[in-house]
Amino acid sequence: MQITRYTDYSLRILMYLANKGDTLSTIKEIAQSYQISRNHLMKIVQQLGNKGYLVTIRGKNGGLKLNASPGDINVGRLVRDIEQDLTLVECMGSSNTCVITPVCQLKAVFSEALQAFLSKLDEYTLADLVALKHRAAFIQLLDPG
Repeated sequence: MQITRYTDYSLRILMYLANKGDTLSTIKEIAQSYQISRNHLMKIVQQLGNKGYLVTIRGKNGGLKLNASPGDINVGRLVRDIEQDLTLVECMGSSNTCVITPVCQLKAVFSEALQAFLSKLDEYTLADLVALKHRAAFIQLLDPG
């Protein structure tokens, strides 16, 4: 199982905003902090906003912030919302052409493993990822200037 870069960046954006509290942040600021593409972040921020994770404010004094407290944002739910395809092997998908599917147990094993993975993520919230004791170091790493 591998989480896509899209989901990784989604989590990074949310962690950044959680550490900023109610202060508005910009996509440009986040992109510079993480040294990643602003255009790529724009797509992610739009989806996070559409799914209700972010409040986005347009205009000169605009920006973005979390739409809920970090303790209310569940990591497992976010991964399910953002990941486009959790198909680990071909037989788990709708376009399965594997000839051994009728007798193979691989699908069942990987389905069980995927559920265990997601269940473990369900035990964590964004607040767990941005522990208060690490906030100063987190902010310094992203803005050493």
